[in-house]
Amino acid sequence: MDRLSRRGFLFASTGAAAGTFVVTGFPEADGLDPAKSGLITGRPKPLRYASIPGFLSAEQIAPHHTAHYGGALRGYGAADAKLQSSIVEGSAIDASAYGAIQRARATKGNSVLLHELYFDAMVPKTVAPNAELRSVIEKRFGSLDKWAADFQASAKAAAGWAMLAFHPVNGKLYNVVSDAHAMGPLWMATPLLVIDVYEHAFYVDYKNRKAQYVEKFMDHIDWKEVNRRYKDAS
Repeated sequence: MDRLSRRGFLFASTGAAAGTFVVTGFPEADGLDPAKSGLITGRPKPLRYASIPGFLSAEQIAPHHTAHYGGALRGYGAADAKLQSSIVEGSAIDASAYGAIQRARATKGNSVLLHELYFDAMVPKTVAPNAELRSVIEKRFGSLDKWAADFQASAKAAAGWAMLAFHPVNGKLYNVVSDAHAMGPLWMATPLLVIDVYEHAFYVDYKNRKAQYVEKFMDHIDWKEVNRRYKDAS
């Protein structure tokens, strides 16, 4: 497997513009093969769990994975193919349409990556973060509980996504709110943990009880996967 397939993806965008995504620095984990990402295969990455008892039912997860994640992948593929064809064949695209297609490719591509990060870091029962990551979280936030409270507050305030991210420039962790797929995070920041808080992520099981969904999410974090992402990013 080449380096790109092994290492996977890092999400990066700006909160002031339409955003973009880049390919770099995402770790392998047991049972999680980054080479299966839709941005490589063109097909939705398989789910780790069809349901997560006590948290998300199959009726909740299935349409989320198929329609929203799968739909983002299809949208990305269509936009990318149109832009690539224009470049290779030298065919002009109307200026206004060109900008819309560029923005769609970035937005849909980011949605693909965020969904993969979200689905790949949930488990039926959480385990504690390892000592290294716990120490880094405690140094930045004061304690694991204080981080968890801030992460939940971020998720409850977000309209789309919330994430724990590592920034390689200053080595700091951030809880980040993102209200659209291509807005919110800092450039170069690597997401370590992602929660989808669009209504489609929880409405079947929780109706309008978003806070309950966010709180239960904390009991199903795959800290082993988050540990791997942090180790790779730092």
